[in-house]
Amino acid sequence: MADRRLQVFHAVARQLSFTKAAETLCMTQPAVTFQVKQLEEHFNTRLFDRGHGRIALTPAGDIVMDYAERILGLSAELDTRLKELTGEIAGALFIGASMTIAEFLLPQVLGEFRARHPKVLPRLIVANSETVESRVDEHTLDLGFIEAPSHLPGLVSDVCADDELLVLCAPSHPLAKFASITPKQLLNHSFISREPGSGTREVTDRYLQDAGIRPDSIDTVMELGSPEAIKGLLSTGLGFAIMSRSTVSKETRLGQLAAVPLSPRLMRTLSVVYPKEKFRSRLANTFIDFAKDRLRSGAPL
Repeated sequence: MADRRLQVFHAVARQLSFTKAAETLCMTQPAVTFQVKQLEEHFNTRLFDRGHGRIALTPAGDIVMDYAERILGLSAELDTRLKELTGEIAGALFIGASMTIAEFLLPQVLGEFRARHPKVLPRLIVANSETVESRVDEHTLDLGFIEAPSHLPGLVSDVCADDELLVLCAPSHPLAKFASITPKQLLNHSFISREPGSGTREVTDRYLQDAGIRPDSIDTVMELGSPEAIKGLLSTGLGFAIMSRSTVSKETRLGQLAAVPLSPRLMRTLSVVYPKEKFRSRLANTFIDFAKDRLRSGAPL
Protein backbone atom coordinates (compact mmCIF):
# COMPACT_ATOMS: atom_id res chain seq x y z
CA MET A 1 0.00 0.00 0.00
CA ALA A 2 2.90 2.38 0.71
CA ASP A 3 4.36 4.44 -2.15
CA ARG A 4 6.91 2.28 -4.03
CA ARG A 5 9.21 5.30 -4.41
CA LEU A 6 9.29 5.64 -0.64
CA GLN A 7 10.08 1.93 -0.20
CA VAL A 8 13.00 2.17 -2.63
CA PHE A 9 14.28 5.38 -1.05
CA HIS A 10 14.15 3.70 2.38
CA ALA A 11 16.23 0.76 1.16
CA VAL A 12 18.87 3.04 -0.39
CA ALA A 13 19.00 5.21 2.73
CA ARG A 14 19.44 2.14 4.94
CA GLN A 15 22.23 0.68 2.80
CA LEU A 16 23.70 4.00 1.62
CA SER A 17 24.23 2.14 -1.63
CA PHE A 18 22.13 1.95 -4.78
CA THR A 19 23.76 -1.38 -5.68
CA LYS A 20 23.05 -3.04 -2.32
CA ALA A 21 19.51 -1.65 -2.28
CA ALA A 22 18.90 -3.11 -5.74
CA GLU A 23 20.08 -6.54 -4.52
CA THR A 24 17.89 -6.30 -1.42
CA LEU A 25 14.80 -5.32 -3.43
CA CYS A 26 15.51 -7.74 -6.32
CA MET A 27 15.53 -4.80 -8.72
CA THR A 28 18.02 -3.51 -11.25
CA GLN A 29 20.19 -0.59 -10.20
CA PRO A 30 18.80 1.70 -12.96
CA ALA A 31 15.27 0.98 -11.71
CA VAL A 32 16.28 1.92 -8.15
CA THR A 33 17.94 5.11 -9.37
CA PHE A 34 14.83 6.02 -11.37
CA GLN A 35 12.53 5.56 -8.37
CA VAL A 36 14.71 7.76 -6.17
CA LYS A 37 14.95 10.40 -8.92
CA GLN A 38 11.16 10.46 -9.18
CA LEU A 39 10.86 11.00 -5.43
CA GLU A 40 13.41 13.81 -5.56
CA GLU A 41 11.44 15.43 -8.37
CA HIS A 42 8.23 15.04 -6.36
CA PHE A 43 9.75 16.90 -3.39
CA ASN A 44 11.77 19.20 -5.66
CA THR A 45 14.95 18.62 -3.63
CA ARG A 46 17.96 16.34 -3.50
CA LEU A 47 17.68 13.53 -1.00
CA PHE A 48 21.22 12.17 -1.42
CA ASP A 49 24.63 13.76 -1.84
CA ARG A 50 26.63 11.75 -4.37
CA GLY A 51 30.37 11.91 -4.82
CA HIS A 52 33.62 9.91 -4.89
CA GLY A 53 31.68 6.66 -5.16
CA ARG A 54 29.76 7.27 -1.93
CA ILE A 55 26.35 8.66 -1.04
CA ALA A 56 24.97 10.35 2.05
CA LEU A 57 21.57 11.70 3.07
CA THR A 58 21.03 15.42 2.68
CA PRO A 59 19.18 17.31 5.45
CA ALA A 60 16.01 16.84 3.38
CA GLY A 61 16.83 13.15 3.03
CA ASP A 62 17.10 12.81 6.81
CA ILE A 63 13.59 14.22 7.19
CA VAL A 64 12.17 11.93 4.49
CA MET A 65 13.90 8.92 6.09
CA ASP A 66 12.32 9.68 9.46
CA TYR A 67 8.85 9.81 7.96
CA ALA A 68 9.49 6.87 5.61
CA GLU A 69 10.21 4.53 8.52
CA ARG A 70 7.00 5.55 10.27
CA ILE A 71 4.87 5.43 7.12
CA LEU A 72 6.16 2.02 6.00
CA GLY A 73 5.76 0.59 9.49
CA LEU A 74 2.17 1.82 9.78
CA SER A 75 1.36 0.58 6.28
CA ALA A 76 2.59 -2.93 7.09
CA GLU A 77 0.69 -2.89 10.39
CA LEU A 78 -2.53 -1.79 8.66
CA ASP A 79 -2.30 -4.59 6.09
CA THR A 80 -1.68 -7.19 8.77
CA ARG A 81 -4.41 -6.06 11.15
CA LEU A 82 -7.04 -6.13 8.42
CA LYS A 83 -5.98 -9.60 7.30
CA GLU A 84 -6.26 -10.88 10.87
CA LEU A 85 -9.87 -9.75 11.33
CA THR A 86 -10.99 -13.22 10.27
CA GLY A 87 -9.14 -14.75 13.23
CA GLU A 88 -7.38 -17.23 10.95
CA ILE A 89 -3.65 -17.59 10.58
CA ALA A 90 -3.31 -16.97 6.86
CA GLY A 91 -1.44 -15.00 4.25
CA ALA A 92 2.04 -14.70 2.80
CA LEU A 93 5.07 -15.06 5.06
CA PHE A 94 8.40 -13.91 3.64
CA ILE A 95 11.24 -15.91 5.17
CA GLY A 96 14.95 -15.62 4.48
CA ALA A 97 17.48 -18.31 5.30
CA SER A 98 21.15 -19.01 4.78
CA MET A 99 22.11 -21.80 2.39
CA THR A 100 22.76 -24.43 5.04
CA ILE A 101 19.58 -23.75 7.00
CA ALA A 102 17.39 -23.44 3.90
CA GLU A 103 18.64 -26.63 2.27
CA PHE A 104 18.99 -28.94 5.25
CA LEU A 105 16.98 -27.68 8.25
CA LEU A 106 13.96 -25.64 7.20
CA PRO A 107 12.15 -27.84 4.63
CA GLN A 108 10.64 -30.14 7.28
CA VAL A 109 9.73 -27.18 9.51
CA LEU A 110 7.99 -25.39 6.64
CA GLY A 111 6.15 -28.53 5.58
CA GLU A 112 4.82 -29.23 9.07
CA PHE A 113 3.79 -25.60 9.60
CA ARG A 114 1.95 -25.51 6.25
CA ALA A 115 0.13 -28.73 7.16
CA ARG A 116 -1.13 -27.10 10.36
CA HIS A 117 -1.99 -23.80 8.69
CA PRO A 118 -3.00 -24.54 5.09
CA LYS A 119 -3.95 -20.92 4.34
CA VAL A 120 -0.41 -19.72 4.96
CA LEU A 121 1.84 -19.21 1.92
CA PRO A 122 5.50 -19.31 3.04
CA ARG A 123 7.94 -17.78 0.59
CA LEU A 124 11.54 -18.75 1.20
CA ILE A 125 14.39 -16.59 -0.07
CA VAL A 126 17.81 -18.24 0.09
CA ALA A 127 20.96 -16.12 0.46
CA ASN A 128 24.00 -15.90 2.70
CA SER A 129 23.55 -14.78 6.30
CA GLU A 130 24.67 -11.20 5.69
CA THR A 131 22.14 -10.67 2.90
CA VAL A 132 19.31 -12.29 4.85
CA GLU A 133 20.02 -10.10 7.86
CA SER A 134 20.05 -6.95 5.71
CA ARG A 135 16.76 -7.80 4.03
CA VAL A 136 15.02 -8.42 7.37
CA ASP A 137 16.35 -5.05 8.55
CA GLU A 138 14.96 -3.48 5.35
CA HIS A 139 11.55 -5.05 6.08
CA THR A 140 11.55 -6.84 2.72
CA LEU A 141 11.56 -10.11 4.70
CA ASP A 142 9.42 -10.82 7.77
CA LEU A 143 12.12 -12.88 9.46
CA GLY A 144 15.34 -14.69 8.71
CA PHE A 145 17.45 -17.64 9.82
CA ILE A 146 21.20 -17.00 9.95
CA GLU A 147 24.34 -18.94 10.88
CA ALA A 148 26.26 -16.14 12.61
CA PRO A 149 25.45 -13.63 15.36
CA SER A 150 23.35 -10.66 14.26
CA HIS A 151 25.26 -7.41 13.71
CA LEU A 152 22.34 -5.01 13.23
CA PRO A 153 20.94 -3.12 16.22
CA GLY A 154 17.46 -2.93 14.71
CA LEU A 155 16.95 -6.70 14.88
CA VAL A 156 16.04 -9.16 17.61
CA SER A 157 18.15 -12.32 17.47
CA ASP A 158 16.92 -15.52 19.15
CA VAL A 159 19.04 -18.67 19.28
CA CYS A 160 17.06 -21.59 17.89
CA ALA A 161 19.60 -24.43 17.55
CA ASP A 162 23.19 -25.52 18.17
CA ASP A 163 25.28 -26.72 15.26
CA GLU A 164 28.73 -28.30 14.97
CA LEU A 165 31.08 -27.58 12.08
CA LEU A 166 33.31 -30.45 10.95
CA VAL A 167 36.23 -30.97 8.63
CA LEU A 168 34.88 -32.69 5.51
CA CYS A 169 36.93 -34.43 2.85
CA ALA A 170 37.01 -37.47 0.59
CA PRO A 171 37.60 -40.80 2.40
CA SER A 172 40.94 -41.07 0.54
CA HIS A 173 42.13 -37.63 1.73
CA PRO A 174 45.00 -37.61 4.28
CA LEU A 175 42.86 -35.79 6.86
CA ALA A 176 40.23 -38.56 6.83
CA LYS A 177 42.43 -40.89 8.93
CA PHE A 178 42.37 -38.67 12.04
CA ALA A 179 39.94 -38.99 14.93
CA SER A 180 40.08 -35.21 15.41
CA ILE A 181 41.98 -32.36 13.76
CA THR A 182 43.63 -29.29 15.26
CA PRO A 183 43.59 -25.98 13.36
CA LYS A 184 47.36 -26.17 12.76
CA GLN A 185 46.97 -29.51 10.96
CA LEU A 186 44.88 -27.74 8.31
CA LEU A 187 47.76 -25.54 7.16
CA ASN A 188 49.30 -28.21 4.92
CA HIS A 189 46.15 -28.93 2.92
CA SER A 190 44.04 -27.22 0.25
CA PHE A 191 40.88 -25.55 1.52
CA ILE A 192 37.53 -25.10 -0.23
CA SER A 193 35.81 -22.19 1.47
CA ARG A 194 32.37 -20.62 1.60
CA GLU A 195 32.04 -17.13 0.13
CA PRO A 196 32.43 -13.82 2.07
CA GLY A 197 29.15 -12.94 3.80
CA SER A 198 28.44 -16.57 4.64
CA GLY A 199 27.76 -17.29 8.30
CA THR A 200 29.84 -20.47 8.03
CA ARG A 201 32.74 -18.43 6.63
CA GLU A 202 32.50 -15.86 9.43
CA VAL A 203 32.41 -18.47 12.19
CA THR A 204 35.28 -20.45 10.63
CA ASP A 205 37.48 -17.37 10.22
CA ARG A 206 36.90 -16.37 13.84
CA TYR A 207 37.71 -19.91 15.03
CA LEU A 208 41.02 -19.89 13.14
CA GLN A 209 41.92 -16.44 14.44
CA ASP A 210 41.21 -17.55 18.01
CA ALA A 211 43.61 -20.45 17.39
CA GLY A 212 46.32 -18.00 16.29
CA ILE A 213 45.96 -18.76 12.58
CA ARG A 214 45.30 -16.03 10.02
CA PRO A 215 42.53 -17.20 7.65
CA ASP A 216 44.58 -15.98 4.67
CA SER A 217 47.42 -18.34 5.67
CA ILE A 218 45.23 -21.32 4.76
CA ASP A 219 45.72 -22.55 1.19
CA THR A 220 42.29 -21.60 -0.17
CA VAL A 221 41.90 -23.02 -3.67
CA MET A 222 38.27 -22.09 -4.24
CA GLU A 223 35.33 -20.13 -2.74
CA LEU A 224 31.79 -21.36 -3.38
CA GLY A 225 28.34 -20.22 -2.27
CA SER A 226 26.66 -23.63 -2.38
CA PRO A 227 27.12 -26.49 0.13
CA GLU A 228 26.11 -28.97 -2.56
CA ALA A 229 28.77 -27.67 -4.96
CA ILE A 230 31.40 -27.89 -2.22
CA LYS A 231 30.46 -31.50 -1.48
CA GLY A 232 30.80 -32.34 -5.17
CA LEU A 233 34.33 -30.92 -5.21
CA LEU A 234 35.28 -32.67 -1.98
CA SER A 235 34.39 -36.04 -3.47
CA THR A 236 37.10 -35.49 -6.12
CA GLY A 237 39.76 -35.26 -3.40
CA LEU A 238 40.62 -31.64 -4.27
CA GLY A 239 40.81 -30.53 -0.64
CA PHE A 240 38.91 -30.18 2.62
CA ALA A 241 36.05 -27.93 3.74
CA ILE A 242 34.57 -26.90 7.08
CA MET A 243 30.82 -27.32 7.05
CA SER A 244 27.82 -28.08 9.21
CA ARG A 245 27.25 -31.63 10.41
CA SER A 246 23.68 -31.33 9.13
CA THR A 247 24.83 -30.97 5.50
CA VAL A 248 26.55 -34.34 5.18
CA SER A 249 24.56 -36.94 7.09
CA LYS A 250 23.66 -38.81 3.88
CA GLU A 251 27.16 -38.66 2.36
CA THR A 252 28.90 -39.85 5.51
CA ARG A 253 26.37 -42.64 5.99
CA LEU A 254 27.02 -43.85 2.42
CA GLY A 255 30.79 -43.51 2.79
CA GLN A 256 31.04 -40.83 0.10
CA LEU A 257 32.62 -38.25 2.44
CA ALA A 258 34.52 -38.37 5.72
CA ALA A 259 33.59 -36.01 8.57
CA VAL A 260 36.15 -35.34 11.30
CA PRO A 261 35.56 -33.09 14.34
CA LEU A 262 37.91 -30.23 15.08
CA SER A 263 39.86 -30.01 18.34
CA PRO A 264 38.71 -27.95 20.11
CA ARG A 265 35.25 -28.56 18.70
CA LEU A 266 33.79 -25.81 16.54
CA MET A 267 30.27 -25.12 17.76
CA ARG A 268 27.97 -22.31 16.73
CA THR A 269 24.40 -21.22 17.25
CA LEU A 270 21.78 -20.79 14.55
CA SER A 271 19.48 -17.82 15.09
CA VAL A 272 16.19 -16.41 13.89
CA VAL A 273 16.18 -12.63 13.43
CA TYR A 274 13.25 -10.24 13.13
CA PRO A 275 12.74 -6.48 13.46
CA LYS A 276 12.59 -4.78 16.85
CA GLU A 277 9.11 -3.32 16.78
CA LYS A 278 6.07 -3.30 19.02
CA PHE A 279 3.75 -4.85 16.46
CA ARG A 280 4.27 -8.14 14.68
CA SER A 281 1.67 -10.18 12.90
CA ARG A 282 0.17 -13.18 14.63
CA LEU A 283 1.32 -15.23 11.64
CA ALA A 284 4.96 -14.18 12.09
CA ASN A 285 4.87 -14.73 15.85
CA THR A 286 3.25 -18.15 15.45
CA PHE A 287 5.83 -19.28 12.89
CA ILE A 288 8.79 -17.96 14.92
CA ASP A 289 7.63 -19.87 18.00
CA PHE A 290 6.94 -23.02 15.97
CA ALA A 291 10.30 -22.93 14.16
CA LYS A 292 12.30 -22.31 17.35
CA ASP A 293 10.56 -25.23 19.06
CA ARG A 294 11.16 -27.62 16.14
CA LEU A 295 14.79 -26.61 15.59
CA ARG A 296 15.62 -26.78 19.30
CA SER A 297 14.13 -30.25 19.48
CA GLY A 298 16.60 -31.32 16.81
CA ALA A 299 13.92 -33.05 14.75
CA PRO A 300 15.05 -31.79 11.35
CA LEU A 301 18.72 -32.48 11.97
